[in-house]
Amino acid sequence: MGSFSFWHWLIVLLVILIIFGAGKLPKVAGDLASGIKNFRKGMAEPGDDKDKTDAPPPVINQQPGQPTGTANSGAPADKTAQH
Repeated sequence: MGSFSFWHWLIVLLVILIIFGAGKLPKVAGDLASGIKNFRKGMAEPGDDKDKTDAPPPVINQQPGQPTGTANSGAPADKTAQH
């Protein structure tokens, strides 16, 4: 009851052939194969992103709490800001 015989598979194949037609089957199989290939490639290289460049991130030379564009002579600009 749980196993399929040769005739069952033949009928399933004929139904698929009728639904998709003989012309679409190679295209459907090719799309399925390329999808599986891309999935395996993605699973094999989880950390590799070929879309990213190897340029280092930009370096920002700013002290925390220092506003951008002001010169710091070593003394705070506002005496009330320092508690």
